[in-house]
Formats: sequence, structure tokens, C-alpha cells
Amino acid sequence: MSRKTNTFKRILKNGAVGFTRNFSLAAAAIAVMSITLTVILFSILASATFNNTISQIRAKVNVSVYLKDGISKSDLNNFTNRLKEQKNVKSISYISKDKALAIFKAENSNNASLMNAVSAINNPLPASIEIIPVDINNIQAIKTFIDQQKYSALIDPQAGTSYSGDRKQAIDKIANATKIIKEAGAAAVAIFSFVSVIIIFNTIRMAIFNRRDEIKIMRLLGANKSYIHGPFVVEGIIYGLMSGLISMLVIYILFAGSANTLQATSFGLLDISYAENYFKSNLFIIVLIQLGVGMFIGAISSAVATRRYLKNKIK
Repeated sequence: MSRKTNTFKRILKNGAVGFTRNFSLAAAAIAVMSITLTVILFSILASATFNNTISQIRAKVNVSVYLKDGISKSDLNNFTNRLKEQKNVKSISYISKDKALAIFKAENSNNASLMNAVSAINNPLPASIEIIPVDINNIQAIKTFIDQQKYSALIDPQAGTSYSGDRKQAIDKIANATKIIKEAGAAAVAIFSFVSVIIIFNTIRMAIFNRRDEIKIMRLLGANKSYIHGPFVVEGIIYGLMSGLISMLVIYILFAGSANTLQATSFGLLDISYAENYFKSNLFIIVLIQLGVGMFIGAISSAVATRRYLKNKIK
């Protein structure tokens, strides 16, 4: 046990010495990797913020089914019960003719001529069922169910449903946009993670090349491969650890600067206030993830680079 412990200590010491010996090379790698990890962290925060905005948008998207006047209560109950059974239906609510009129008046209370016109005639608004979908990308499934022939006697033929015409196009555009935003966020994280691996991989290769004579001597003296590539893995971990800390500091400074100078809470879909609160409330977990990702990327890329060198260059 003591021999393994001493070997492990030597690997850590040699890794730290190698890091300081190649500090200029390490500084360049850390700088680029810090930028990469900062972009990754920003992508994660932006993705969380976009998802929050998307959730708020989705909560406002609904489908209204306009009913004929005079339908029986049993037919209405049967229709609503069948609707509740649909997988993409989150919730439904019934809006009577009187409630629909009250809502209409409240929304148009400043339009005196319209209020006078509505007051002069009997309530022209139909009762309706408001449906909140689970997934706005699959509203067509609800529309297909509603359009069944057996329910045609319940639905107002002129009003139909709100999922038609310009409103249908608007809802479909929102659904497509939210889907693209989610996919773009995931792609950005994957791409920049790959870039980090390439950066560390090439940096370690350069460090190995600078110390190739030293490595050959160690092999001639009988050092095994794990003892040789261990210090380089330690160097990679140090790269990732320092880069993770720097990226956290950069994001913290950016939030502090935006709060003091921009005096704004949002830029379109990117709600800066929410992003900052999300960052602060999940700071401990984000720190662990950021440092863990940096160290993992550094360790893996270093191990791969060293193993390839030992396999291909040292006989």
C-alpha cells in the first residue's frame, strides 16, 4: 500500500512540476479552455432561461372549441370526458356564454361603440371548452379528435376551433421556434465540449513532444506506461480545474456588470434577471458541474493523447 501511495504522490508531484515547467503553454491552453467553458456555461444558463420563457409561452397557448347553443348537458359531459382521456390534453375548462360575454366586455371596456353594439343585441358569443395542451408541437392530435364526425353536432360550424387560420400558423411557429431553441442549446454545449477536448489534447501532445527524451529515458529505466502518462493526466486535470474556476468568475463578473450598467431585465427571450437568479440559486451545483466537466475533459483528453503517443512513438 505504501509503495502505491508513494507512486501516486510522485505522479501528482510530477504533474504539478510539469504544469509549472510548461506554464506558458499551459496559460495559452487555460485561456482558450476558459473561454470554451464560459461559453458552455453561458449556453447552459441561456438554455435554462429559454426553457423558462418557453414554459411561460406554452402556458398561454390553448385551443378553444366553440359549441353550438342548446346542446344537452349529457352530450357536453361525454365530450369533455373523452377530451380528458387524450394524452396531449393537460387540462380543460368550460366557459359558458355568460362568462364569455363577461370576458369580452372586460377586454374591450375602453371601446364604447363596441360595448353599445353588444348591449343592443342578445349574447352572440358561443360557449366554449378551453384546452391546455401538454405539448404544443402535437396540437394537431387534439384537432383530429375534435373533428370526428360524431362530435360535429356539438361544435359551432362557423366558429369551429381556435386552432385554425392565422392562429394555427402562429401556434405552429411558436412550437417550431421553441423546439429549435432547445436543439440549438444542446448542440452548442456539445460543440464547445468537443472543442475543449481538442484543445487539451493538442496541448498535451505538445507537452509530450517537448519532453520526449525524458519519456524515452523513463521507459528505458523500466517505468510502466501508467506512471509515464499519469503526470500528463494530472496536468490536464489542473488545466480543467483552473479553467472552470476562471469561467465561473467571468460569468459572475458579467452578471454583476449587467446588473449595474445595463439596468435591463431581458433581451427578447433571454431574461437576464431570471438567468442571474438561476445562477445564484444553483451556484453550488453549477460550480461542481463546471469544475467536474473541466477536470473530466482535461483528464480524458490528456489520457488519450499520452496513450496514443506511448503506443505509436515509443517501442
